[in-house]
Amino acid sequence: MNILVCGGAGYIGSHMCKLLANSGHRPVTFDNLSTSHEWAVKWGPLIRGDLLDPAALTKAFREHGVQAVMHFAGRSVVSESVRDPALYFRNNVVGTLNLLDTMRAANVNKIVFSSSAAVYGNPQYTPIDEAHPCAPINPYGRSKLMAEQMLAGHCDAYGLRAVALRYFNAAGADADSEIGEAHEPETHLIPNIIKSALDDASGPFKIFGNDYPTPDGTCIRDFVHVADLCEAHLLALEYVDRNEGFTAFNLGTGTGNSVAEVLTACRAICAGRPESTLQPRRDGDPAMLVASNAAAGHLLGWRPRRTLANCVESARAWHHRQL
Repeated sequence: MNILVCGGAGYIGSHMCKLLANSGHRPVTFDNLSTSHEWAVKWGPLIRGDLLDPAALTKAFREHGVQAVMHFAGRSVVSESVRDPALYFRNNVVGTLNLLDTMRAANVNKIVFSSSAAVYGNPQYTPIDEAHPCAPINPYGRSKLMAEQMLAGHCDAYGLRAVALRYFNAAGADADSEIGEAHEPETHLIPNIIKSALDDASGPFKIFGNDYPTPDGTCIRDFVHVADLCEAHLLALEYVDRNEGFTAFNLGTGTGNSVAEVLTACRAICAGRPESTLQPRRDGDPAMLVASNAAAGHLLGWRPRRTLANCVESARAWHHRQL
């Protein structure tokens, strides 16, 4: 199929384009390049466009015969969303509505949406399943939930078929090191540990709190390899072909690893680096965020196949190649 990949020049979107191309599809990247990279578009054409520009969307659908959509585009830094919520509601909510309007006009009724565990807010229990209440605590999480609600409404009223995939912590890089994680600023744990290991100027890695109610006192997060995430999207595309309506799935390993465990995994392949320093806890950091992936396993047939070591090693190989 001709698949419009909104945000296809970004971290996960570019990995998705590679998998789509290798699976016989034709990815068409639609991206404004505001937080992504033109060099990451290696599979299929690039349309430099913005979801806030309906005319550009209409042209893309018409000229490329779009048959389905994968939607990765949007702002995704929690702290930025707190400082500038209007930016997040405009890009993530209004942009998604424009995309849905264009899909209706073009008679395209299949979409896989990049959502987030941020829709749940502070966990009431763990592992978190899809029945967990959605109570986001920041504008980023609220914008993702609002986008999901629009998808569900369009499924009910207009016959859209949609899957929302709620990521926990995406990690790792392409096995061939052709593409990888390159954010500015970088807010994710694994690339920041690796940067501290590879770049003396980065200084010691900062651990924010070691007195949480976890086995080693550091926060536990559920790290899922970007390649596993992309495989889930491919399965979700097949799912919307067979199933009507809206469905949300969690994507995580179901186990989780602590900050200290990630640090140890990095030191094992970086000659004992990096050094670390202990800092006070950050406000709002839950002790544990771990997904239940049972629904994705049962209904999509998805199982994460890569380990924490795979995440760290592939990310290290990518960042080392950039030096």
